Amino acid sequence: MNGLERAKTALAVKVPDRVPHFELAYNESSIIGIARHFTDDLPAIGYFQKMSIEDKIKLMEALILFIEELDVDGVVVRLFSEVKFIDDLRYVDDWDVTYKLDPSGEALVVDGPIKTPGDLKGYKVPRPKETDILSLSYCAQRFGGERAVIMSIRCPFRLSWNLLGGMDKLLIAFRRDPDLVNTLMRLSADYIKEEIGLAIKMGADIISLDGDLAYDSGAFMAPELFERYIHPLYNEIVKLTHDSGAMIFKHSDGNVWKLIDYWLESGFDGIHPFQPQCMDIAEAKERIGDRVCLMGNIDCIETLVTGTIEDVEEEVKQTIEIAAPNGGYILASSNTIHPGVKPENYIAMVKALHKYGSYID
Repeated sequence: MNGLERAKTALAVKVPDRVPHFELAYNESSIIGIARHFTDDLPAIGYFQKMSIEDKIKLMEALILFIEELDVDGVVVRLFSEVKFIDDLRYVDDWDVTYKLDPSGEALVVDGPIKTPGDLKGYKVPRPKETDILSLSYCAQRFGGERAVIMSIRCPFRLSWNLLGGMDKLLIAFRRDPDLVNTLMRLSADYIKEEIGLAIKMGADIISLDGDLAYDSGAFMAPELFERYIHPLYNEIVKLTHDSGAMIFKHSDGNVWKLIDYWLESGFDGIHPFQPQCMDIAEAKERIGDRVCLMGNIDCIETLVTGTIEDVEEEVKQTIEIAAPNGGYILASSNTIHPGVKPENYIAMVKALHKYGSYID
């Protein structure tokens, strides 16, 4: 099997030739740190949003290089629209949402264009454009049919709270202003569906619907609020994706047990990333492993950050023994390959997968 076949087989909860692997994201410094094991032709470490076109291309080539060298089964890309910097660290995107870059390179929402329901009047929702996802087209041309090309897309909850300028504001509105919430969710979902259609047209095999919905202690909201505001939209998004010939998985950090039944009902093919601090992969395998692909679980808070190569190999081996039987498991970190992850430990994780992940004797 090739990487695309392997990933799609696992997402269908069937048995591939070996456990597949891909990551939801790599930070700029992580890409450079890993790629440095294979080449010296690398850009300087910096914020992606502030890189020159030449350095962005060089960074993409570095990512592709180690994906090929390590035989990673897929690559995740995301939309990058034009942004306008208002100072060294803050910028505004095409939704008029203001972000601030933190030291790790993550863009944190600090303000949104919708302060009151009246602000929705005349608000112009952007349209997804092919130029925003040229990286997807590039990867589809490079890997099409051989490795999975995955498009990461923000979910309606994430987009809605971005517009308000903070998650807390949306959660308060869940109780105080249902009409505002429904309007935000609807316009977000309509945009997302258009984005998914464009992504699949441009070569995406799999959609990752991103947006955290839980703390380590449990969901951000009562299940009935999820059912009222978000669940119907997830149903639409999953149906559109499947009708368009692609597969889709849901990403959320935290303890998501109170929401998983809704996701299964919607028909998601996979759930990512089963954080070991709050989600037991053995329990997940027993409870839902025959209905949905389990993804992730290799600890990127401790093991991949502070562990030895031997620690990483042992965790990969144990996780495969628990989650891989009868198929339906994609190995990945418990979130992303962030700047704290040792490049050597990521490489060790992938090598351990190839050592222990085969279904063929």
